[in-house]
Amino acid sequence: MRVLVVEDTADIAEAIVMRLEKIGHAVDWEANGRTAAELLEVQAYDLVILDLTLPGEDGMRVLKGMRARKLATPVLVITARSAVDERISALDLGADDYLVKPFDYGEMEARARALLRRSAGASDNRLSVGPLEIDRAGRIATLEGRPLNLTRRELTVLEILAIRRDRIVSKEELVEQLFNFDQEPSPNAIEQFVARLRRKLGDTSIEISTIRGLGYKLATA
Repeated sequence: MRVLVVEDTADIAEAIVMRLEKIGHAVDWEANGRTAAELLEVQAYDLVILDLTLPGEDGMRVLKGMRARKLATPVLVITARSAVDERISALDLGADDYLVKPFDYGEMEARARALLRRSAGASDNRLSVGPLEIDRAGRIATLEGRPLNLTRRELTVLEILAIRRDRIVSKEELVEQLFNFDQEPSPNAIEQFVARLRRKLGDTSIEISTIRGLGYKLATA
């Protein structure tokens, strides 16, 4: 999924970005609240991780602006402000969850997974399509009970297609979900990921179809 981290403390932001990229997410980082607010007007995200104390525009105003525009993107607030009234204010403005610094990065990752899962309408971390099962927490995929040897990005492509099973997913959407602004994928990167997935899925009932001019669709034969 694509995540925006809005945090002006570099070491914290870098640690969050590293954790999220390691499990397959495309992550953009902004240190300035006003810049982040402008970015949110033009770029869609699956999750925003938002500090409250920011230069340019504080996190509360960023959050308020998102909800005023009816932007339903899940927001995980992270802040050094431990006062209960601050937490209440953020939740009342539309934050979906809250972490007080210093926090455990494993817990941050779990809370991010829960918000992404909830926004996708899933009740747990397991995603099943016929004989294919993806453990979204453990980052493992199995097919007919046997583990699939997938790279991080191959697993992410398979997860995106499985979430949208029987629906066409455009190449542009896959690029958006896989790469952040600092990365420039080759024009045929998505084709390469899909081709490798097809080889690894082999002769099974799971099929990735190419819909010419539109994108890809995962379905059971």
